Amino acid sequence: MKRTPWVIAEILVALVAGYLVLVAATALFQRSMIYHPGRTRPEPAAIGLPEMVSLQVSSADGWLVTGWYAPPTKPDRVTIVFYHGNSGTIADRAAKARPLLDAGHGVLLVGYRGFGGNPGTPTEAGLVMDGRAALHWLIGKGIPQSRIVLYGESLGTGIVTRLAGELEDLAGVILEAPFTCLPDLAPSYLLPGLARLLMADRFDNRVQIGAVTAPLLLLHGEEDDLVPVSMGKEILGLARSAREKRGLFLPETGHNDIWDKGGADAVMDFLAELTRW
Repeated sequence: MKRTPWVIAEILVALVAGYLVLVAATALFQRSMIYHPGRTRPEPAAIGLPEMVSLQVSSADGWLVTGWYAPPTKPDRVTIVFYHGNSGTIADRAAKARPLLDAGHGVLLVGYRGFGGNPGTPTEAGLVMDGRAALHWLIGKGIPQSRIVLYGESLGTGIVTRLAGELEDLAGVILEAPFTCLPDLAPSYLLPGLARLLMADRFDNRVQIGAVTAPLLLLHGEEDDLVPVSMGKEILGLARSAREKRGLFLPETGHNDIWDKGGADAVMDFLAELTRW
């Protein structure tokens, strides 16, 4: 019995050591937990987007990334610059691009480093540079900011709020399933404050949304088990500089079916309103 305190102490030390190993592994492999890129990218025509063409843009740090683009086919339509989430490739967003193109809008599907056969490794700084390079490429093609809508999907919302805050004359911004910041989505086993201390990539929508002045549409599923709907509602509330804003919070809808359960109609209605302004 005299050894009981020592046994308890040994158990506590082992538990603490095990926890520290777990935290260290999380910190070391955090980006592999965040980013899940698809490695291949078919040609646009192979997935039902024959009017889109591949393009390469050079980011500020020299990396070349490939995206897909089709210009507007009607003079009163906008161009949607689409920033996808943390998994797959631009090819996986063909179902969203198709109705936008059919309506006469232009679409630029932005590729990221490390995704879809592009070289490099994804990081927050890198993805923002890739996104900015694609946007500046489009503006350089003669599409004015006032005819551009930035669309961010999940992780892509963290890129969009950053870029939208840098431009004052955008036609609009669409955020699908936005989060507050990545540390808020960290594994629950991390003690409060540890995620903010350890995470290298933050995508802080909570801070960035305040600089967004363009009309805003925010979509979120009420049953989202990856990004809680409360985060979307918080971001909408913080979008105080947006000239106009609206939120659509869809019942019986999760993270990946927003487009199919009312999101598509809301986006098309929002874009139609923008073209009338």
